Amino acid sequence: MGRAKETFGKKETTKKKIQKKQEKELRKEQRKENSSKGKTVEELFVYVDENGNLTSVPPELRKTKAPREFTVKGPVNDDPVIHSGVVSFFNAAKGYGFIKDDQTQESIFLHILQVKGTVEMEDRVEFQIENTAKGPSAVRVKKIQ
Repeated sequence: MGRAKETFGKKETTKKKIQKKQEKELRKEQRKENSSKGKTVEELFVYVDENGNLTSVPPELRKTKAPREFTVKGPVNDDPVIHSGVVSFFNAAKGYGFIKDDQTQESIFLHILQVKGTVEMEDRVEFQIENTAKGPSAVRVKKIQ
């Protein structure tokens, strides 16, 4: 009597068993490599960076960004000269507006915290110009009659 032929199904099951054994051995090797036995306490620490991501680098070794330097664009300088102008736009609800300078016809930003008293649109005002990170801004603003 002859030996029974190996069918396609039997071949596939033996292939799957061999593949499972190989995968199991591979996982076993990976566990051995990644095991924490023999590691120091410092190697086991995980830190959270400024963006909330996990990292193995301690905060004191991370590069810190230098403070951002603002460059002021335009010819306007901080000056004690008192300018005059007209409030061309003012939104009291949002707390800001713009003044049109009489001399330069430039729009100067106006924040409500820099106003002494109250102002409305079309009011004549006196102010000084100060450079900020976003450009020229009106400070010490007073309404004139």
